[in-house]
Amino acid sequence: MADAAERRARLAAARLYLVIDAAAAACVVPAALEGGVDVVQLREKHAPDDDIVRVGGELLALCEQHDALFFVNDRPDLAGACGAHGVHVGQDDEPVESVRATVGDHTLIGLSTHSSEQVDPAALSSADYFAVGPVYETPTKAGRPAVGLELVEYAAAHASKPWFAIGGIDASNAGDVTRAGAERLVVVRAIRDAADPAAAAAELRSFVDSSERVVGQAQ
Repeated sequence: MADAAERRARLAAARLYLVIDAAAAACVVPAALEGGVDVVQLREKHAPDDDIVRVGGELLALCEQHDALFFVNDRPDLAGACGAHGVHVGQDDEPVESVRATVGDHTLIGLSTHSSEQVDPAALSSADYFAVGPVYETPTKAGRPAVGLELVEYAAAHASKPWFAIGGIDASNAGDVTRAGAERLVVVRAIRDAADPAAAAAELRSFVDSSERVVGQAQ
């Protein structure tokens, strides 16, 4: 099991993050990891807690085989129960500092942000990373307006810790998102609903790997 320093090193190196529900996990996650996903989050709003812990344990084992990170959405208690590397919370969930007091330093914490007024405190919080979005409108976050590329550009200019762009990102627009400054992407449907999840992951990974090379050449 990875220690805290190794987890944070994996996070710093991570580029492609998949959010998946329990029903699709078994079919999609193994191929997605082969294709280049290096963070997986189980986001399950409706299953019983025991099922979430069971599926979480299975996903953790898969992620460990690929040196990938595994997160549980919203629930620090269930993240701990299945041994997840981290937990991801939203603006309306338990505050980050309260979560940190519960889970300790060993567990990674991610935080969703939707505006510059949320990015700035996230960068100063004890969260290990934050997500910026939704960049584009997406049915996985129905009713939440798109933040557009402007917030991606803002995060790129101001972030002092790892961050990911999220929301409606797929192969048709990933280039725009990376050109706006994102070096890490979170996707749901672009991999989950693909006929070939491994190929979809590899294509998306090519955008962030190219972004990383460009950033490195500019320094």
